[in-house]
Amino acid sequence: MEKVNEIYNQASIIIDELFEKAISLKPGDIVVVGCSTSEVCGKMIGSASSEEAAHAIMSAFLPKLREHGCYLAVQCCEHLNRCLVVERECMQRYDLTQVWVRPQLHAGGAFSLQALARFDDPVMVEDIKAKASAGIDIGGTLIGMHMHPVVVPIHTQNRSIGHANVIMAKTRPKYIGGPRALYDNMPS
Repeated sequence: MEKVNEIYNQASIIIDELFEKAISLKPGDIVVVGCSTSEVCGKMIGSASSEEAAHAIMSAFLPKLREHGCYLAVQCCEHLNRCLVVERECMQRYDLTQVWVRPQLHAGGAFSLQALARFDDPVMVEDIKAKASAGIDIGGTLIGMHMHPVVVPIHTQNRSIGHANVIMAKTRPKYIGGPRALYDNMPS
């Protein structure tokens, strides 16, 4: 039980840092999360999914994402071709393509099962068309394909949950133009 509390506390710090550093996030933006609970528990990715670790991380992330009005997109594992669990409202708003699959513990992962259980109206989508404005990769799940170019790493104090490395990123608009172009100041 103490280990689960530690995972929850680390996840809470991580999500707070995301909102602190990615200040350009606004209501309606998508935050994509890939999470290997196996890695969180110190095992090889895909080898030891943990429902308890997934529950602790989702308990830290979901309320804060909802508080900020952001959609959570949960990436499934490679066995489901990295499809995602999103709220139906997100699917409709971003014109995403629904797919017919139901994740399970060892094909989709424990974190995707938490999304199915705790979202208001969960649906599975093939991809999110690189529309994520920020992302959290827990344990090397490779979420970059879901993020809108240009991806910018977020440098944080806290870089792990349990035994898993955590990498966070945000996006910014592309710079275009040449030496005469002017750019507005963009929020961090």
